[in-house]
Amino acid sequence: MEYLPRLLFAIALIIGIGYFARNVRKLIRNIKLGRDVEISDNKSQRWKNMTMIALGQSKMVKRPIAGILHIIVYVGFVVINIEVLEIIIDGLTGEHRIFSSAGEIYDILIGTFELLAFGVLVAVIIFWLRRNIIKLKRFLSSEMKGWPKSDGNIILYFEVVLMCLFLTMNGADLQLQLNGAEGYSTAGSFPISQWLLPIFDGLSNSTLIIIERAAWWMHILGILTFLNYLYFSKHLHILLAFPNTYYGKLTPKGQFENNEAVTKEVKMMMDPNVDPFAAPPEGAEVAVPAKFGASDVQDLSWHNLLNAYTCTECGRCTSECPANQTGKQLSPRKIMMDTRDRLEEVGKNIDANKGEFKDDGKQLLGDYITNEELWACTSCNACVEACPVSIDPLNIIMQMRQYLVMEQSAAPMELNNMMTNIENNGAPWPYNQMDRLNWKNE
Repeated sequence: MEYLPRLLFAIALIIGIGYFARNVRKLIRNIKLGRDVEISDNKSQRWKNMTMIALGQSKMVKRPIAGILHIIVYVGFVVINIEVLEIIIDGLTGEHRIFSSAGEIYDILIGTFELLAFGVLVAVIIFWLRRNIIKLKRFLSSEMKGWPKSDGNIILYFEVVLMCLFLTMNGADLQLQLNGAEGYSTAGSFPISQWLLPIFDGLSNSTLIIIERAAWWMHILGILTFLNYLYFSKHLHILLAFPNTYYGKLTPKGQFENNEAVTKEVKMMMDPNVDPFAAPPEGAEVAVPAKFGASDVQDLSWHNLLNAYTCTECGRCTSECPANQTGKQLSPRKIMMDTRDRLEEVGKNIDANKGEFKDDGKQLLGDYITNEELWACTSCNACVEACPVSIDPLNIIMQMRQYLVMEQSAAPMELNNMMTNIENNGAPWPYNQMDRLNWKNE
């Protein structure tokens, strides 16, 4: 009978980690649906960016209130997980507080965990108030209705419950230690849960053990549930912020990538020795022209798709966007959310058709993101600068614009007129080259 809890714990652990691993494989497969791009330059700078931005939260504190609260939750999440390691070992071995032999170090650790747990509780409550009572404008956008709003609140509820279970478990444990209960030797420092002792005072040891064990089991099962919920939530950024900041753009934000095929063609036009009408050598294979730009998620790069999964839905990008501020439909946050939603739809299509994607008559452009949204963008990079985890919505916007212009000739009339003028007159204005200086005679 004594082995039953350990067996049940092992089964729960295997199921929880196994389901998480299954979803991670699916996540990696979906990201790899994108075009392959090589990002391996300047590794030292990339490691520095990941350390400063993802680990050090350097961009979060640009908005001090949200930044400091997020750091508290983040540090609490990371450090308290050391306690999870002890819980896992205890669960598999049948021991209780196996690290307690560390003495004073253990006392300091448990005390630190409790202070952080309390800090997380306070921060999460403030986050909930900002979302639901104060109702910050960036949480009220149309793309944040329905599931995105519920998702944000569910995570907050998760964190409140997990922290409360942790403190309840410690409070009951402390009371059992004070009672001299068998198996509960004096260990740990409890600066927060000691205030729960009046609740437990007068309860029998058997009742306290039930409370402590129930909180212990619910805490670890809650963590496994939380771990597997991440795949379905915006909180994937907890894991993906690290690779995303590592692979973030290092070139100046205003520097755009030239299309290789167009660059080659322009060079041919500028080379007087090239015959533009020359036929390819006999027997040579004529390459099929690549698609210009992107109309669906498979046309985007794997890095764009990693960006989409990393999006925290914080709305900093949209709140900084001048197009959005002036009433345009564009929301950089929605661009990333739509890309992720379409990618998830494609992934489910592949799952339903035994690993093969079958055309569903939909695409990212048109069914999710409209032309109006794309052309509202001023390409100012405000969204890129604002993102706390190095996401680049502008890159996706520019690729989809390129598709509209080069594949569908669907640019706005003003842009088409400008390009026609450049082609005919060598300048954006509708004047013959011979008449350009006529203004000086007026």
